[in-house]
Amino acid sequence: MNWITNYVRPTINSIFSRREVPENLWSKCESCGTMLFHRELKDNLNVCTSCGHHMAITPRARFTALFDGGVFAEIKVPEPLADPLQFRDQKKYPDRMKAARAATGERDAMLVVTGEMGRTPIVAVAQDFSFMAGSMGMYVGNAIIAAAEEAVKLKRPLILFSAAGGARMQEGILSLMQMPRSTVAIQMLKEAGLPYVVVLTHPTTGGVTASYAMLGDVQIAEPGALICFAGPRVIEQTIREKLPEGFQRAEYLLDHGMLDRVTARARMRDELITIIRMLQGLPPAVKGDLPPPQPVQTTATA
Repeated sequence: MNWITNYVRPTINSIFSRREVPENLWSKCESCGTMLFHRELKDNLNVCTSCGHHMAITPRARFTALFDGGVFAEIKVPEPLADPLQFRDQKKYPDRMKAARAATGERDAMLVVTGEMGRTPIVAVAQDFSFMAGSMGMYVGNAIIAAAEEAVKLKRPLILFSAAGGARMQEGILSLMQMPRSTVAIQMLKEAGLPYVVVLTHPTTGGVTASYAMLGDVQIAEPGALICFAGPRVIEQTIREKLPEGFQRAEYLLDHGMLDRVTARARMRDELITIIRMLQGLPPAVKGDLPPPQPVQTTATA
């Protein structure tokens, strides 16, 4: 009787009560622990509806929210050498690249696009932290150069969203060379008189912070983003002292003059439109689908 009660009946009940439940319907906020329904989280641009914590967002999802109607065109990036150093640790470098491409559906850690934002034509670049921690390799350097050249050719401003753990160790010195290469590309924009705006997202660290991520005409960050060269744990272990609360976070850097703005993701599009149009000497953007108003012609009367 115990066998029937304790085993057979629960087994039968589990078979008939089983339902197909899709995976990944819920996400847990890393900050407050709230369970968030995936559609609600997506509609809120991957920002926690409970505490406002900014979670990671893919470049494509970001650009869909950024551009008018979610429409943008990709810019082709030259492919670098596949494995210039024949690097291998626990896995071969080509195997790591293959796994990252399968997981993200992207060629590499940076996406370059062009489109209109508030009817203002721009070129935009975004790093994907889920692709090998957004590490800066030769492809990323090629992407920034391709974006700068396209911006100069079309006479458009460039907006860059950074998110990286630093240089890509599998490419050694070749990855570090992307720091001066990207710096030269940004200088092309400045010589052409085109705005360059950087949005630093969580995290932006290492050689990325020591190059193109800190060269913007305007420096904006998302709330709570970690922005640094060496991380706080490394610094604490080096100087053997406890760091201040919130050290190297966006709000701390804003208070100490290293950033111009800290802007929530939901307001980022409107703020970028305003800044870009101001830097280009354009009038404020017109809301909605109506054409901008035409100046009224008045005639003098005697």
